Amino acid sequence: MKILLIGSGGREHALAVALKRDPALTELHVAPGNPGIAEIAPTYPLSGIDNDSIVALAQKLAVDLVVIGPELPLVNGVADELKKVGIPCFGPSKAAAQLEGSKDFAKKVMSDAGVPTAKSFTCTNQAEIEKALDHFGAPYVVKHDGLAAGKGVVVTDDRALALEHALQSSQVVIEEFLDGPEVSLFGISDGTHVIAMQPAQDFKRAFDGDQGPNTGGMGAYSPLPWAPSDIIEQTLSEVLNPTIKEMAARGTPFVGLLYAGLALTTRGTRVIEFNARFGDPETEVLLPRLKTPLATLLYNAATGGLTNEMDLEWTQDSAVTVVLASAGYPTSPVIGEPITGIDPIPGSFVFHAGTSLKDGVLHSSGGRVLAVTGTGADLTEARDSAYRSLSRITLRGGHYRSDIALNASIAEKGN
Repeated sequence: MKILLIGSGGREHALAVALKRDPALTELHVAPGNPGIAEIAPTYPLSGIDNDSIVALAQKLAVDLVVIGPELPLVNGVADELKKVGIPCFGPSKAAAQLEGSKDFAKKVMSDAGVPTAKSFTCTNQAEIEKALDHFGAPYVVKHDGLAAGKGVVVTDDRALALEHALQSSQVVIEEFLDGPEVSLFGISDGTHVIAMQPAQDFKRAFDGDQGPNTGGMGAYSPLPWAPSDIIEQTLSEVLNPTIKEMAARGTPFVGLLYAGLALTTRGTRVIEFNARFGDPETEVLLPRLKTPLATLLYNAATGGLTNEMDLEWTQDSAVTVVLASAGYPTSPVIGEPITGIDPIPGSFVFHAGTSLKDGVLHSSGGRVLAVTGTGADLTEARDSAYRSLSRITLRGGHYRSDIALNASIAEKGN
């Protein structure tokens, strides 16, 4: 099987490593890739991650499957263009990708499917916005309707800040605040069937103790020893299956990875958001634990070959991912700094997220630079593996959280 993987971040590096483990894979090609990915697969520069470039490269390489990492090509309809030329794509059509591309659309699908989510209002002018803010009260939750590169959501007690954020978009979704811990749970679908992956939890705030601004994610861990024992079954029955069924009924079947961000509230599980692709950094923490051959799994999903009876196989290990970020991230990241010491200890992985080569020397090229994943018999061992590998890496001004999975590991030891 020949696969073309699209993307250049830590998520794609983790996907590339997992795809390479599948004996059915004969060739892996990645565009545009990054220096870490280039060590295990040929990479191809793209002038832009646009439909024409992706389709042309897929045809040139005569691949059997294209796997799309980032959301923008999916929302722009690359899966539809690949389908026109007879190349299977793991990723939803333009219409189905609106589950991520529009918060309002996702809310309507959840309403029609009976999926539990936060109460909300979709607003298009200041009067509607102010009425919605007053209806729900603080903490205010304001979401720009479209893609916003991780910067479209504000949760704040400051009404003026909430209003300012809302007025930056022509359409916003304002919703009630959901209490309780958050969980990420992925479902792999062929448009009819859906298979759930293991749950993970990520850390959005920049600094220890959940302080500082929201980020794209500063770390994650899996499994979740504190989560309800039936969380996978419940999410399948209440969220993933109804959503997949509703999308098919609308004539826009969802093929690919449906990411459900969940809040385990005092009133039950609620969906915070959907994404239409692998999440980051959850992918970096989940895939090292996955034993099921990934290339075969994604090909079967893209070609309608799943059944509801299929189960994924996982190692018994725990995994913890810690993100090394550039100085100034997330507000004003400093890039172009040299990186040294990438020498993971056995049982750990270093996934490149924002790196580039300059005169043969590795440099930072983004806000989130590396994702370091440690594995072990429990969360304590996995944390130790991740942080020991991270301690060897030098990046001037780089910062990372020291408390990823800390509370969960303490609780696990106490049980």
